[in-house]
Amino acid sequence: MLWIIGLGINGAKGISLHALDILKTCDKIFIERFTSQLTDSDIDELHDILYGQNKGNQIIKIVPRWYVEDGREILSMSSNEIIAILTYGDPFIATTLNELYVRAVKNSIQTGIIHAASGLTSLIGETGLHLYKFGRTVTVMSDPQSCISVYNIVHDNLKSGNHSLILTEYSNINNDNSPFFLDPKKVFQMLKEIETDVKYNVFTNDTFVIVASRIGSIKQNIIAGKIESLKDFDFGNGPHSIIVPGILHFTETDALRILSKIIDEPIDNSKLIYDISRSMVEKYIPKAKEALEQMRNYINKKSNQNEKINEGIYNVIENAEYYLYDAERFFIQKKMELSILSIGYAEGLIDSLRYQWGINPWS
Repeated sequence: MLWIIGLGINGAKGISLHALDILKTCDKIFIERFTSQLTDSDIDELHDILYGQNKGNQIIKIVPRWYVEDGREILSMSSNEIIAILTYGDPFIATTLNELYVRAVKNSIQTGIIHAASGLTSLIGETGLHLYKFGRTVTVMSDPQSCISVYNIVHDNLKSGNHSLILTEYSNINNDNSPFFLDPKKVFQMLKEIETDVKYNVFTNDTFVIVASRIGSIKQNIIAGKIESLKDFDFGNGPHSIIVPGILHFTETDALRILSKIIDEPIDNSKLIYDISRSMVEKYIPKAKEALEQMRNYINKKSNQNEKINEGIYNVIENAEYYLYDAERFFIQKKMELSILSIGYAEGLIDSLRYQWGINPWS
């Protein structure tokens, strides 16, 4: 049998009584700490809880990432023995363990899952932000190339007014055998370099961010402010996560003021970004309305000069007006693609009159 067990966010102290009962029945216990940090003291404490001073019964083994991803030996042993694999947080936040679970079920291996507190939901709750207002989550690595996708995902989230959760790189083995945590200041620096090229106002000195560090530990810290205000701040050891808020409800703003160390007043970052679709709509609706008005005036002038005007021409003008009305309505609803499509239909009708009458209402 294979047990996949979450330890929660408080190390050995967070393990459930049910999980402890299960672990005492296991033939082998594996611990992975490549998804997030489990310290040596956490593992020693777990040893003491399970075995006390009887060190001869130790069956806990720390395994590297490749061993879990390969999974063949774990699955093979699980066919004949009771095996447990322990992980920080909730086990299925890590896709590696989810994939191992699928393979076990596919091979008819009996499985059991014990869920626990997740670092992701915990840090969101600690900030006081609303979970359902978060868009896509993304991870930033020390490689500057990873920042391109981070920048784009945050931009897309902000377009919808959503918050963005950025997880920062963690490695359980540094050059000096200590854990590596990517510093938020380095993240800000890399993302501002992307901003220099893209210029969508996603990561500027005025962008308001929240940095949550070491959530679940006695040294947890949450600090919020503009990037400019945080650029020299010492965030200490990790793990760190960064939140880029979108539209903030007043209860979220109040919670941030009370639960976090605030350097600058919270702001709606979605109002700062440059949105290509929105900019196009804001530019083209007035132009199309002006062109349509010029065309209408021209047709009315011809009619006043007793020229015979086909009734269908007025229908074309009316339909173009309807399309521009739809474009404005979609714009208010933040349905930019539909708004642009409606503008295109209106412009097509205006151009049909333009070619029929030989005038240019766009000039």
